[in-house]
Amino acid sequence: MNHNRIVCFDLEMCCWSENGVGTTGEIIEVGLAEIDLTKGEIVKRAQYYVKPEQDDVSLFCAELTGITPRLIEKQGRPLAAVMKSMVKNFGGTNKIYASWGRDDLILAKECQAKGIEMPFRECLNLATLYRVQQRLKDKRIGHRAAQEAQNIEWEGRQHSGYVDAYNLAKLALTML
Repeated sequence: MNHNRIVCFDLEMCCWSENGVGTTGEIIEVGLAEIDLTKGEIVKRAQYYVKPEQDDVSLFCAELTGITPRLIEKQGRPLAAVMKSMVKNFGGTNKIYASWGRDDLILAKECQAKGIEMPFRECLNLATLYRVQQRLKDKRIGHRAAQEAQNIEWEGRQHSGYVDAYNLAKLALTML
């Protein structure tokens, strides 16, 4: 296990909003940004679009994430192929992964439902670690708000897995 490298990741899923209530479905994007704790820098990034098997990308989802049905049709791959790419390009179980919240559980649930092996075993919930470090007691805080509270500029469009993973990596470097 390489403890000097952490792979920050973020998922985007099919989503809908009805009567002000949001629901999510299958994963449509995985964004990754690997940090080297020894060097104190982001050393690798990747973005994978996932072609959902059952869900469609709604207009609400396209507006929120910037991911359109056409983009998924052109660049999306099956989740199994994306998981293989993650293992090949980011070291799989040889690395510790990190997310803001429990994206690992979302990924594990979808992988299990589709008969796919999880690409990693260990995952840090940086939202919980941040609350402990900042002594926020039960107060939840969003990723962007936490980053801005640390005077780390947010870069890019929020709700893009690629952008969110990169920004999470910047925050993780200060936390770890």
